[in-house]
Amino acid sequence: MSAVHFDSYTEARTHLKDLLDAAAEGRVATVRRESGRAAVVDVERLRHYLATVCPSKAEVVAEADGWSVFIPGLPVAADGASFDEAIAEMVQALREYAEDWQDRLRTAPNHLDHWGLVQLVSLSDDDQLAAWLVGVER
Repeated sequence: MSAVHFDSYTEARTHLKDLLDAAAEGRVATVRRESGRAAVVDVERLRHYLATVCPSKAEVVAEADGWSVFIPGLPVAADGASFDEAIAEMVQALREYAEDWQDRLRTAPNHLDHWGLVQLVSLSDDDQLAAWLVGVER
């Protein structure tokens, strides 16, 4: 089967099953609304793709009292008594950043390019994010 395109959200709503089936199969699925067009994508396919093309580049530093984790270029960091605790804290810090980005930072010039990261964080569970941080995609 080929890509599916609907020229209005009314048409897409009428063919919602076809739209969702196409997305689940990895086919191109789009809906036009006024002057814009949106893509419908399977969540796990998008999450896996983002995790693959956007490595975390997280840096972990052992300190006297534990571990620190940060990602260069992001205003996000975490500390923990153990490596695993620091990673778990970083997962929570990333979730807080993603929430802040969606609430107010998405239009700030120095945060605009973090759209992909926010999508990845929002579409991943804690174990998937932890694996992404340490460079082991699951």
